[in-house]
Amino acid sequence: MTDKKQMRSAARLYAVQALFQMESSGQTTESVVKEFKDLRFGASYDDIGEFAEGDPEVFRKLVFTAVNEQAKIDQMTHRALVAKWPIARIDPTLRALFRAAGAELVEAVTPPKVVIVEFVDVAKAFFPEGREPKFVNAVLDHMAREAQPEKF
Repeated sequence: MTDKKQMRSAARLYAVQALFQMESSGQTTESVVKEFKDLRFGASYDDIGEFAEGDPEVFRKLVFTAVNEQAKIDQMTHRALVAKWPIARIDPTLRALFRAAGAELVEAVTPPKVVIVEFVDVAKAFFPEGREPKFVNAVLDHMAREAQPEKF
């Protein structure tokens, strides 16, 4: 049995994957949410093992908020980046991560410091050897202070 915290963490990881997949394939929000819930959450494969069970509500809310608030989230991300690095030049996985994290920051339900820690962990999963987690931490800290200044 997976606990709620693990399920929320898995949902965040899946949201980044879903947003990446939508950007690269042009899939609709509804189709990608259905695919992940039906085929990925808790799925088991002989060659790669078992996928974690994700919290379907957290996943759905992150994906839909990221899509519906994308312009606002991308502007927040852009302001957090160095001027020479517009969001279009950012690695697509990081762009998806910033959109998922931005969605959670805009919703303002989860404390911003929790959002930052959780998405830095997601960055570590995608970039275990790189500097990206530190970059993600810095960008998300800036975004969190803009989205929820009263929490700092």
